[in-house]
Amino acid sequence: MYDSKPYFYGTGRRKSSVARVRVYNGTGNITINDRDIDDYFGLETLKLIVRQPMAATETLGKFDIVCRVAGGGVTGQAGAIRHGLSRALLQYDAELRPILKKAGFLTRDPRMKERKKYGLKGARRAPQFSKR
Repeated sequence: MYDSKPYFYGTGRRKSSVARVRVYNGTGNITINDRDIDDYFGLETLKLIVRQPMAATETLGKFDIVCRVAGGGVTGQAGAIRHGLSRALLQYDAELRPILKKAGFLTRDPRMKERKKYGLKGARRAPQFSKR
């Protein structure tokens, strides 16, 4: 259906999730990994997170959104989609930048899991000390 239609594109990232977001002119359908948003995200808050850039820029119902998202958990994926959608909306209209920037949707959330170091049980957890 969307194969030959023109679209706006944005890549979003959060924690270890990466989302590739395409924004088409349409009626407001949101498809994530070939599933409807209601099927993909069970929690209402996650659906709200995904729709935040649209609500802030008053473009709800103007676009169809198609996402491919991989890695991380559901919250990280929702944040990655929000980031990608904000970037795609910037391609559509650069004048939306102050609104999206003020809301913090253009900033990538840099918090990632710290790597495990050798000699330790976790990132920082040392083995229990034994005196004898």
